[in-house]
Amino acid sequence: MTDIFTIFTYPASNNAFSNYHSPGATDRSDSPPRKTPRLSNDSDSASASRSRQTRSFTGNDNESTGPILLKITGVPVKVNVEQQYEQDFILVKRTIRVLFLRGNRDRLPATYDRIKEACRSVICSANKGDGVYENFKLELERCIGDLVKSLENEQKQGVDYIVPFIDACQWFEKQVSLLQSLLAWFDRKYLRNRTDLSGLRDECYKQFAVRVLDDPHIQRRVRTSIEAWVTYERNNGDAHTLRPYIPQLISRLAHHGRYELIFEYVYLKSAKDFYLEESKKMVQELDPAGYLRYVDRRSTEEENRSVAVLPESIVEKVNDTVWRSLLVGKLQWLVDHILPVYTKSKNTAALAGLFVMFSHVDGQEVFLAALKTYVITNVKAIVTDEEHDDMMVEKLLDFKQYIDELLQGPFADPSPVPVAGPLSTVNLNANRAGTSAEPMDIDALPPAKVPNRKWIDAVRDAFSTGFKARKNKPAEMIAKYLDQQMRKGQKGKADSVFQKELSDVLLLTRFTDDKDVFRTFYHKALSKRLLLEKSASDDFEKAMLKKLQEEYDSEFGMGDQMFKDLSLSKDLMREYQQQRVRNGESGNTRLNAVVLQRGFWPFSLKPSEAIIPNDMQSELTKYSTFYKVKHTGRKLDWEHSLGTAVLRARFAKGTKELRVSLYQTLVLLLFNEEDQLRYTDIKEQTHIEDGELRRTLQSLAVAKKRVLRKEPVGKEVRDNDIFTFNPEFWENAYSIHINTIQVKETPEESKKTQSLIESDRKHVLDAAIVRVMKAKKELHMEHLKTGIIDAVKSHFVPSVQLIKERIDAMVEGEYIKRSDADMNIFVYLA
Repeated sequence: MTDIFTIFTYPASNNAFSNYHSPGATDRSDSPPRKTPRLSNDSDSASASRSRQTRSFTGNDNESTGPILLKITGVPVKVNVEQQYEQDFILVKRTIRVLFLRGNRDRLPATYDRIKEACRSVICSANKGDGVYENFKLELERCIGDLVKSLENEQKQGVDYIVPFIDACQWFEKQVSLLQSLLAWFDRKYLRNRTDLSGLRDECYKQFAVRVLDDPHIQRRVRTSIEAWVTYERNNGDAHTLRPYIPQLISRLAHHGRYELIFEYVYLKSAKDFYLEESKKMVQELDPAGYLRYVDRRSTEEENRSVAVLPESIVEKVNDTVWRSLLVGKLQWLVDHILPVYTKSKNTAALAGLFVMFSHVDGQEVFLAALKTYVITNVKAIVTDEEHDDMMVEKLLDFKQYIDELLQGPFADPSPVPVAGPLSTVNLNANRAGTSAEPMDIDALPPAKVPNRKWIDAVRDAFSTGFKARKNKPAEMIAKYLDQQMRKGQKGKADSVFQKELSDVLLLTRFTDDKDVFRTFYHKALSKRLLLEKSASDDFEKAMLKKLQEEYDSEFGMGDQMFKDLSLSKDLMREYQQQRVRNGESGNTRLNAVVLQRGFWPFSLKPSEAIIPNDMQSELTKYSTFYKVKHTGRKLDWEHSLGTAVLRARFAKGTKELRVSLYQTLVLLLFNEEDQLRYTDIKEQTHIEDGELRRTLQSLAVAKKRVLRKEPVGKEVRDNDIFTFNPEFWENAYSIHINTIQVKETPEESKKTQSLIESDRKHVLDAAIVRVMKAKKELHMEHLKTGIIDAVKSHFVPSVQLIKERIDAMVEGEYIKRSDADMNIFVYLA
């Protein structure tokens, strides 16, 4: 409030009268009207008169437009300006003291407006900012000193200490906020222009943080209380009664920049220490599966507590600390025991959870190494199980399919771009139909998964390593399995499904180094299927050959020539039959011969000693004559082991048509002359090789369709066994196919094929040595070995020992020689 004396002392440029307010006038922007001391001891009427006169100074000048007359009565009171400044300065100091006195019940020494006005006067008019600042520093130091003593002497211990600590922080922050409001002129006019000084709030908080929060004793007690709280909850499994204070504590510490130093550090360290210690006991008490359940339970508890109480920024840190404390150092123990169990039982959900656990602690490398070891071990066990060779490929396919599912599912990496799934189509159709389907949020869709290339390569290497446990056999069994599938055909399956199954089998060949073994056995099986008409579909056969030639091995092109030979043979037989008709020749025997080129059919032709009946031999001779006329200079050799025939047999209940092999035919025709024959008699009259004859008799007398009887009864055919015709044989079908055991490759034949492959490999290596040396002229032993392996790796991977043997053989054959200067260097001899 400005008195009249002050008005007259203002300079003329100050427009003093316009700033004067009469005691009775009220400015709407001011505080509610208060009683104002009078200028003198005037009567009420005089005051009223003055009030009316002063209305002209309030800006409401509608009633008076002439000169303003001011009448002063009484003697004006002369105010000492310096004294007024001093009073304002004292008021400011007293305000600071009152605000910084904790527990003080005294009210502020004046109203808010009076204190603010006094501060403005002291700072702007009296220029006593330095004094106010010194007083502020003294009172702040005294206040913080009292807070330190109070908190250090606090009787509450443990978790309870949090309450008085929070109270002290909240009280101080409230007082600083009030001080900043009341001394706004000091903060904005004085401190802002002093770059060497901090603002009120900053200075208060800095001193509070340094002297209170950084005090070792107080800091230790706060940390102890935090640790006591979280330890209680971990041990008891429920929330502490003072848990609601924790967010307030975090807020206060964050307010002063000590959250990470005090709270976060303590919380994370306590989690690490607690679970490291507890996990040591659990490892001793629990098996791996039980320990995983314990890890899952503890990590869930910590995550729930973090989400409910702690800032979002620390949740991931807490989870990471817990996972590492519980798992680091135990990963190998867990994965070695758990992975085989879960994989064998195909527990995909458990494997996914295990993978996530390992991912939390950067344990993917350990997990991958264990998975690779498991795959190697499992594949080795499958391929070396000789008693179940027939099931080898099926087991490999089943195991690989499950591993692929893991690589594409739980073990895959999330795609960075969400992919819209089937839901998008559903919603689109629903909207078109006029339904009220909710629009789909593409961002809400789970991201598609992308198989990790590193994991795919590791699994491929593991399969390849497992295949090496048994040389050549996996490749052989894959070829034989494909032979079975091509014989069975689709069996009602869709073309795409059947092709997918065949492709999955072919993928197994990528894991074997013995590509030539697979090719040889596949060609051999293919030739039998084509010649014996056992293939389910020629179209699938051709498609398979094309796939093999384009994607696996160019040498599979010889299959095309097989089909060409069969086509030419049909044309040739048609011409032969037409010639017979023209010549008026007919008979009970009708020949159907297939002419094969040796270079394209995988048969090692051997002279057949089997005795063919005269009428059949006559047919063969006639065809040979016909063929030689058509193709002069060629020679025909008959392979009777692959021949077939159709016989008409009369049994007690009727006549049947038997579709049998040529060897079965030779045996059955003997019983047209004899009712009973010994094994030795049959062998003498047919001259069929011993092993072939025994298998032939087994198919006729021991298998399901027993056209012959054997005495004594038994599966094996012995030299003294007696065979008789079985007139009681009967089948409902008129045409009966009797399987030939010889169609299935015997162990002896398999060994013979393997021997031929090994022999061919020597020739392939010899040719590779010559090609490499001819190109380089001179090579060191190590470089020569590398060149040889590169040259033949598309067919097989030779052993170092075999390479050395062939190099020595080439030296003896004088294709290459050792250098006179260095025995490890070889020189090509032109």
